[in-house]
Amino acid sequence: MLQKFQDLTIKNSFMFAAVMSNEELCRRLLEVILEIPIRKVSIVTEKTINYHPEYHGIRLDVLAVEDGTERRFNVEMQVKRKDGLFHRCRYYHAHMDMDALLANMEYTNLPDCYVIFICDFDPLNSGLYRYTCQMACRENGQILSDGSRTVLLNTKGMNPEDIPKELVDFLTYARHPDQPTQNMLQDDFVRSLDNEVAAIKRNRTWEAKYMRFMELLEDERAEARAEGHAEGHAEGHAEGRAEGRAEGRAEGRAESRTEDIIDLLQELGDVPEDILQRISKENEEAVLKKLLRLAAKAESFEAFREKM
Repeated sequence: MLQKFQDLTIKNSFMFAAVMSNEELCRRLLEVILEIPIRKVSIVTEKTINYHPEYHGIRLDVLAVEDGTERRFNVEMQVKRKDGLFHRCRYYHAHMDMDALLANMEYTNLPDCYVIFICDFDPLNSGLYRYTCQMACRENGQILSDGSRTVLLNTKGMNPEDIPKELVDFLTYARHPDQPTQNMLQDDFVRSLDNEVAAIKRNRTWEAKYMRFMELLEDERAEARAEGHAEGHAEGHAEGRAEGRAEGRAEGRAESRTEDIIDLLQELGDVPEDILQRISKENEEAVLKKLLRLAAKAESFEAFREKM
């Protein structure tokens, strides 16, 4: 069952990417995190809200490119601790470099590259709000000036005296975004972020994008599970059991999608009985996907009824 759009906070990867599509807010966040002046940034839209590295075709991190310098910044929320965080940092750096270096260009033309993870846990277990990592020589400690930097933020840090108050305020808000206190909202930047979240929730276009994203994510997961089952079973009778499981998954997806459609429509009021019956009787996945998109965009029951 997907998380309701109206329940999303900036801690949610989709909402974070949506907020960061506001280029000025993204620029300000980078300045707060890195403590360096950042010029106007452009969000690389084809790499934003498209695919996620854990799945084949979905991504939710934010790639910003600074105008004039071409410095690149990849920013992502990490809510749960998972294995491979540092390998993911390595992968992101490699991917950004491949994307930035055109054929026949000198390696020295590579722009500076920052990978930033905002973690709702302590990634290095030292109690710090911010960990800034660069490549260094083990023998003499010399930092290699290769232009790459990884910044790991910890919302549960315990050294507020060592970083700017504005960054502490942001990380405190990122830790408890569903309960912003008046003290949090005294910070101009935090208040701007919270206002942007509220504005996105009022925007039906963003709601439709969220429904589409969750639909794609669900399809990716179902496909991955189906592939795993297929690899793990022999032919013959096992094939019949796989078909049964596939049918069960399809029924479960249909039921979940039906609930999501009704949840969206209930935002408009009490759902008319004829619409409820039509949705409840439908089990074709393609039709349910269409109804889900219609429900996310509908301004009235009449508009939904006309197109269903």
